[in-house]
Amino acid sequence: MKRGFTLVETIVVVAILAAVGVGLLTMIAYFYRSNAYVLEQTTALDSAHRGIDEAFGILREASYGEDGSFPLAAAATSSITFYSDIDIDTPVEQIRLYLSNGTMYQGVTNATGNPPSYAGQPETTYTIATYVKNATSTPIFRYYDVAGTELTGTINLADVASVKLRLDVDLNPLRAPNILTIEQSATLRNLRY
Repeated sequence: MKRGFTLVETIVVVAILAAVGVGLLTMIAYFYRSNAYVLEQTTALDSAHRGIDEAFGILREASYGEDGSFPLAAAATSSITFYSDIDIDTPVEQIRLYLSNGTMYQGVTNATGNPPSYAGQPETTYTIATYVKNATSTPIFRYYDVAGTELTGTINLADVASVKLRLDVDLNPLRAPNILTIEQSATLRNLRY
């Protein structure tokens, strides 16, 4: 005698599977809804870490500009301008890292002409980090000499041997978790003392 599922048994199995599927989908949706902020914060931090690591790798390799300029062109608490071969081709580009409206940018300018010049050339801008919430009393960039002494006030670019960065990242100041800090440092390898 052959046995199979009756119509009632099939309907019961389909109903149980549907209830389990709906339950799983509800739990997954609840997880993403309740943890969306943490996931967004993690994504923002990961993106900032990658951008800062790349930018500081370029800063470590700062070299003289195509026009003979010193490797550091400007040093302030919220920006730094230097020369480096960012795309590993022959010309050296002018790189500017700066904060504007809570976003950290990297501006790249190529030298053109003969003799080469960066003046008046367009700057290509890339976003490095978003949701930066550094207080006005917290400098983004700090500069140190060969002995490791912090340089303050008006900075003599020839004295800078290393640079430290601090970014306070907060996706939403009204929600926990609190501000997360990213710190990075770079010793300028191509400067001789």
